[in-house]
Formats: sequence, C-alpha cells, structure tokens
Amino acid sequence: MMRGRGMLLASVLAAVVVTAATVVVLLLVEPKLSKAEAVKTGGLAGGAVVALYALWLNDRRRRTEEARHELESDKVADERFARSVEMLGHEAEQVRVGAMHALSNLTYSSPRYKQTVLDVLCAYLRRPFTHPGFKEYSGDPDKLPRESDSEDLATADREREVRRTAQRLITDMLPFGDDPDQKRYHLDVTGASLEYFRLSGRRIGRLTARRANFYGITMINEVDASKPFLLSGARFHGRAFAAGSVFTGGLSLQDVTFAGELNVSGAVVDTFLHLSTDLPKPLTGELTVTAGTGMRIAPPEGWRLAGAYEVQERLRGGADGRAGDHDGLRDRAAVQADEPDQVRLERERPRHERDAEPEPDEVQQ
Repeated sequence: MMRGRGMLLASVLAAVVVTAATVVVLLLVEPKLSKAEAVKTGGLAGGAVVALYALWLNDRRRRTEEARHELESDKVADERFARSVEMLGHEAEQVRVGAMHALSNLTYSSPRYKQTVLDVLCAYLRRPFTHPGFKEYSGDPDKLPRESDSEDLATADREREVRRTAQRLITDMLPFGDDPDQKRYHLDVTGASLEYFRLSGRRIGRLTARRANFYGITMINEVDASKPFLLSGARFHGRAFAAGSVFTGGLSLQDVTFAGELNVSGAVVDTFLHLSTDLPKPLTGELTVTAGTGMRIAPPEGWRLAGAYEVQERLRGGADGRAGDHDGLRDRAAVQADEPDQVRLERERPRHERDAEPEPDEVQQ
C-alpha cells in the first residue's frame, strides 16, 4: 500500500517537473510561441507521464490477478487429485472407475500431474488380483463361459472392469503419433496381473514389469522406449507382439516365460539385451541388435538376431550384489550375429553415455 502511494506521488511530481521543463524549453527555443501554447504543450507532456504510470499500474494488476488465478487453479487441482485418490478406495466399482476418469481428466487441465496419475493407476494395477479365467483360459480369459449364478465370478468381473479401465487410461495418456508432448513417462507394473495389455505406438521412458503376468494378447508393438524395458521374470500366458518397437534404453527378457507366440519382426534393441532361455512358441521375426549393444551371456539357441552384439562378463550386480538386468558388463568381446568368427566392434562409448540410469535386476529363480 505504501509502495503504491509512493509510486503515485512520484509520478505526479514527475509530471509536474516534465510540464514545467517543457514550458521553459519551449519559451527559450521558440520566443515567438505564446505562453498559453507552451503551457498547453507542457501539460500534454506531463499528462503522458501520468498515462504511462496508469499503464504500468494496470499491467501490474493484471499480472497479480493472473498469479492469484494460477494459485487458485493449483489449489483446485490439488483438491480434485486428493478426492479422486480417496475414491479409489471406495467399495463400489463404479465409484472407482469414476475416480480413475477424474484423475485422467486432471492431466489435461494440469499436465504436471500426468506422471503422478500414471503412478497411481500403476499402483492400483499392482494390487493382488485373480480371475477364474486366468486359470482356465490364460491365453484368452474372455473365453471363460459365463455363469450367471456365480457371485464370486460376478465380483471378479466387476473388479476386472475397473482394472481394464486403468489399463486403457494409462495407454490413452501416453504420447503417440503427432502428440506434441515430448516428455517420456515411466510405468511400474511390477508383479501386476494384466489383461490384453496394450502400449501400441506409445512413447515411454522406462517400463518396469518384473514378475508381471500378461494374460490374453499383449500388444507392445511399435513402442518407442528411451529407458530400460524390464520384463525380467514376467510370464506371457498368451501371444505377445513387439514388432517394430525400438528399445533404445535396453531390453531385459531374463527368466521370462512364453506360453505362446512372440513377434519381434522389425524390433530394434540398443544399450543392452538379456534374453530368456525359454524360447517363445513360436518366435516370429528377427530382433535387430545395434552395434555396441551389450549382452552378459550368449543368446540362447533358437533366438534369431540381426546386426551386431557383444557378449560380456558382468562388471557388478545390483545394490545387493546379485545379477542385474542392466548393462553393467565388462570384457567386451564383440560378436557379429551373421558371421561365424568373432570380429572387433568399434570402441565402446563411455558407459554414462550409453545408459545413465542402469537398473538392477531383482529376480532370483
């Protein structure tokens, strides 16, 4: 308040000074100019000073209002987020579905919440869940015959729809195609039970799906993953499609079990690759491995690889000293997949340029 009054007084004094100075200058420079005209011109100059102050004051008020509005919007968004998360614990399935949609809508009005909302939905999917269809028709759970008199099945079906809603919203929130959002978002579905999981064409950062169970057809084709894609210990109960995907941050299929087909036609792996000894049934296509990609063990028999890879000893394991699914490797002996003899690849790039955030593997069989 005092500052505003001071600025007003200063502007008035400046206007008076400018007016007087203008009149004096005009009379000295133009002796023939009448005093009335000089005073009139000086008044206009002084008025201009006052007008500039008014413009500055108006702009300041506008910025203050915008800042206040932004703070109020953030407060409203925080309240919406808190209420929606609270409703995820509601007993009624339709309320939980509504809460998930509310969280998803929040990411459009407040993009800063997108990673947080993805974390919340992934946490929901990590909750223990089973369905009768997982046991009898794990490759396609929707084939389970409907029994109208089974209350347990009806309860499982309702929760199943909530979880499918979470999966669909996660997919919809991830950037794809011409989406201007260039940020890479991370997903952690460790140990989750996922049905008909789909990330087709999405751009992501890191996927952590250790020990996850994938039921039905899994679509991870044309995915662009800039960070490690970790599937260690996961089980694919149905067919899986990874055709055309680019795993720039590395791919771990350590101890993965495949009950059906895996299609990797046109897929590309960089940084590191760890393959499962359990061969997909069948394996379709070739997996392209870029030059300099590290492998801790030679590819198990039956895997078809194109390009170049390096078989290396492990430099160190995870934080607990156990084997890891990252590219912590050494003694790089380069191998050309399509040549019978070993050949030397280009000098290894510094490791911090290859994968700045290595991920330890926690799977022990």
